[in-house]
Amino acid sequence: MIPENFIKYIENSLKKNWDLQALTDYQGESYKYSDVARKIAKMHIMFEECNVKKGDKIALIGKNSAYWAVTYLAIVTYGATVVPILPDFHPNDVHHIVNHSDSVVLFTGDPIWENLDEKSMPNLRAIFSLTDFRILIEGNKENVKAIYDKLNDLYADFYPGGITADKLTFDEISNEEVGVLNYTSGTTGFSKGVVLPLNSLAANIRFAHRNMPLNPGDSIVSFLPLAHTYGCAFEFLWPFTIGCHIHFLTRTPSPKIIIQAFQEVKPAIIITVPLIIEKIYKKQILPLLDKKSMQLLMSVPLIDKAIYGKIRNKLNEVFGGNFKEVVLGGAALNNDVESFLNKIKFNYSVGYGMTECGPLISYANWDKTKYTSSGKLVDTLEIKIDSNDPYSEVGEILVRGENVMYGYYKNVEATEQAIDKDGWLHTGDLGVIDKENFVFIKGRNKSMILGPSGENIYPEEIEAKLNNMAYVQESVVVEKEGKLIALVYPDLELVDQEKISEAGLLDIMEETKKELNLTLAKYMQISKIKIYPEEFAKTPKRSIKRFLYTGADI
Repeated sequence: MIPENFIKYIENSLKKNWDLQALTDYQGESYKYSDVARKIAKMHIMFEECNVKKGDKIALIGKNSAYWAVTYLAIVTYGATVVPILPDFHPNDVHHIVNHSDSVVLFTGDPIWENLDEKSMPNLRAIFSLTDFRILIEGNKENVKAIYDKLNDLYADFYPGGITADKLTFDEISNEEVGVLNYTSGTTGFSKGVVLPLNSLAANIRFAHRNMPLNPGDSIVSFLPLAHTYGCAFEFLWPFTIGCHIHFLTRTPSPKIIIQAFQEVKPAIIITVPLIIEKIYKKQILPLLDKKSMQLLMSVPLIDKAIYGKIRNKLNEVFGGNFKEVVLGGAALNNDVESFLNKIKFNYSVGYGMTECGPLISYANWDKTKYTSSGKLVDTLEIKIDSNDPYSEVGEILVRGENVMYGYYKNVEATEQAIDKDGWLHTGDLGVIDKENFVFIKGRNKSMILGPSGENIYPEEIEAKLNNMAYVQESVVVEKEGKLIALVYPDLELVDQEKISEAGLLDIMEETKKELNLTLAKYMQISKIKIYPEEFAKTPKRSIKRFLYTGADI
């Protein structure tokens, strides 16, 4: 257990940054740290009057917003457990998670509420709107509406003259207590409830305080889903404990909207997934580099450095021009893209983590990291590679320490499979480390394919090459009867733009297969490319749900 207390992190930031801007809905309302404290205090009174007990579960679903953030903070500082649910989940999945988690209260965005059925969640004592905190439903035996109607009077009695920084205080809550019950869907199976103690959240925040570049008053753009630990920890909780101004994109974050927000907010650090920068590289940079005139210029010493400098400056402008670094995590970064970013000396860093660690496992600043690594192991974890030689022989990555979850909620079997008797969490990821504990990811354990002569084939490596080829939007490589098949979702925008017929696209894919195989070892070569008609289903981290396609009818 680390000495830094999670609840104190929140309380101290509210007191210290009382008059600073805290949360803003992009192109909407803004709230100071004092406003956040006032709302939290009212919600605590509401929970107390409604007899919500410490340790009770409270579910939270909605798009990123200031009210989502306030609700999260109010739940955990009260001593309850927050159950964040991704807004993209099917209503039936939401009902299941609310029931399975034993949640007693639900906060929901209004558009999501329209598709939910309160009768499918019979144990809820109340349902609140995330739009304005009004009561949507109260249980048959509850008196929530009557309490809600007199909440302002109760607040006035508790804080005569209103709350001030010196009056603000939260109950002492140990880091041992459960803070979050996070249901996440991974690439290898169905969602499980990850039980995260406050200690895991505190360990992530402490590491970020000591190793990542932010200062009070800095601005952040939050567009990763807050219901996922990556976005929640590093676009919200850590910046909030520093005194940053967090801008939430309250709508679906398309690349166009995200870049527009970067231009206006000019964030001090950018936390993102590789998909965003890979799209910029493929759509804007690669076509420029492929021009014959550019290739000729790039072959001239000194001129190539000047060109790289201009591209770097342009890329900096795309991200707002004020950031200290771009942190990439949640999925593997394409090798070609990383090679290019490294070549132009772009300020990027690749981190590695998983929900079960709340999420951080490894990270290093852009100027301290090592090329192709996923950063250095954090100081609150130990690491072990399940192989005879962790420095050269690929094996499963095992971690142990302060960040690790307690287990999966109501799932002893899954917990025992994930955490062994010695406390090592089996990540399911394959990799090696170096002498300084830098982590090098080689693939997912469960996605590995055994080659015809026992070779280890990591489909991600093939997909990385294929995804950089023309007319390919994304791909999944699967095994069928001993052969490797690539399912390709084509770049339909380009196909339509060039008026390519279905037959023409099939011919292009045949040529693509030949070109791809020239770059692959024989045992890794693709025997067939099949057009897939729609975008592949993804996890919150934007990793493809590979297990859905391994049995595809090919």
